[in-house]
Amino acid sequence: MLSKKQARAFFLGGTLVTFLIFIGLTIYSLSESQDQSNYQNITEEVSRGKHLWEKNNCMGCHTIMGEGGYYAPELTKVVERRGEAYIKAALMSEAPWQVNGRKMVAYNMSEAEANDMVAFFKWIGEIDLNGFETVVSPLAKDKINN
Repeated sequence: MLSKKQARAFFLGGTLVTFLIFIGLTIYSLSESQDQSNYQNITEEVSRGKHLWEKNNCMGCHTIMGEGGYYAPELTKVVERRGEAYIKAALMSEAPWQVNGRKMVAYNMSEAEANDMVAFFKWIGEIDLNGFETVVSPLAKDKINN
């Protein structure tokens, strides 16, 4: 059993060690070499695409980097999975885009707006996710691979 003095020393020593580890990890994670945000590749097209993403409330249905609605497909690496032409066709369509029984609003975007959205999706797809893979249901994987 510890005396009061030993218990206090043990508590203060443990607190100090934990605090120093916390400070060290904070400095390490905020260092330039650990930045995974891909901010240096933000262009005007990417910014306009992000603005369109927010203006059209795409996140209400779609998920990107784990955030958003689960009604429609995950779009973090959509350019890799579907390609630019498919994305542009969906965004520029004059009729509602209906895949697998779920309907997407017909945004009827111009080619410039669709290009901006593709640039945004490409930028998102290039962010280092530290090994995290986007969640795609087994059903969707089968349809993607076919």
